[in-house]
This record gives sequence, structure tokens and C-alpha cells, in this order.
Amino acid sequence: MLRAKAIFLDRDGVLLADKGYVVDTSQIQILPQVPEALALLKSSGYLLVLVTNQAVVARGLLSESQLTDIHADLQRKLAQSKSPCLDAIYACPHHPNATDPAYRRICDCRKPSPGMLLHALRDYNIDPFQSFMIGDRSSDILAGRSAGCKTVQVLCGRYLDEPIEHGGSIESTTDKDRADHVCLDLYSATRWILSEDTRR
Repeated sequence: MLRAKAIFLDRDGVLLADKGYVVDTSQIQILPQVPEALALLKSSGYLLVLVTNQAVVARGLLSESQLTDIHADLQRKLAQSKSPCLDAIYACPHHPNATDPAYRRICDCRKPSPGMLLHALRDYNIDPFQSFMIGDRSSDILAGRSAGCKTVQVLCGRYLDEPIEHGGSIESTTDKDRADHVCLDLYSATRWILSEDTRR
């Protein structure tokens, strides 16, 4: 059976302007050329899979249901901008120091752990070796690499921030968090990925 290929996408700083915690749909601001990039990737046969840490739930600022509503509005805004919608959305609500005890845990889904990507690989029969993780932070790169994907870091989000608080055994190191490619934004990442396709 032919396996799918996917683009795994971080949300804030890749698809959306990073304004801190998004708790209202009015804060959703799709970055320039994101619709064009997603259209190119989709037309090239990639599944579009969002994988996002959402400690906003762990901190009690949103419920999981409200987060689902925000992502539904993101899908609507993408469609309105003539972009293909995301094929799947995976969101980790946990944090090792969560305000809400129900979400206070060291999990396998919070990036830099690869849990969300691994779930998607199984759910959609995705070949990691044909797939890419695009993110702005070292946690995205580590998660993508741990899942077996090629990685692209974009420089339009919080790429200079310290590694996120995780609490697990995965540590960010100079070698492990170095992406296969670094570029300005999602559109530039897309052009590089499609150029890589032509070399296969």
C-alpha cells in the first residue's frame, strides 16, 4: 500500500503571527503568503498536518472545546483566503507545571517529544522519510527529527527564544536541534521542499 507524505506544521510563528497565547478568534492573523504556500504543498501531494503545543489549556485560559473552536475558525479563515484547509490538527494541552492539575504531566505529545507526529504517522499511514516538519523553535526541529522527518526552521516566529519547558529527558543540543534547512518563512520553506522533491 502506497504511503502518504506530509508537511507537519507548527502553528504560531509559521501559519499565524505569534502574539502569545491565542484565546480569541480575533487574534488569528495568517502570515503573508501562507495560503499560497499551503496551496503549492497540497497540489504537490502532501497532507497538511498541524502539530501544536497549547499550554493555554494547561494554564486554564481555554478549554479543549474552545481550542477546537479556534482551530475551526482558523480553517474557515484559510478557506476564505483561497487556501486548502489543514488535513489534520493535533494539539497538546499538557504542561509539566500546569495551573490545572488535570493537565499537569510530562507527556509524550508536547514538543520536543514526537508524540503528535507519531500519532499522525499511524493515523494517516504517512512515510516519515518523505515528510517534513516546519517550525520556528528548536522544539519543533527536535520533534520532527525524532519522528524521522526532514526539518525546516523558519525565522519569522520565536526562533531566538530559549527551549520550551518540557520536563522530559529530551534535551536540545547544538547538533540535535539543527534543522536540515533554515529559511525566512513558510513560503520560502515550501520552495525549498519542492526543489528537494525534484532531486529525488
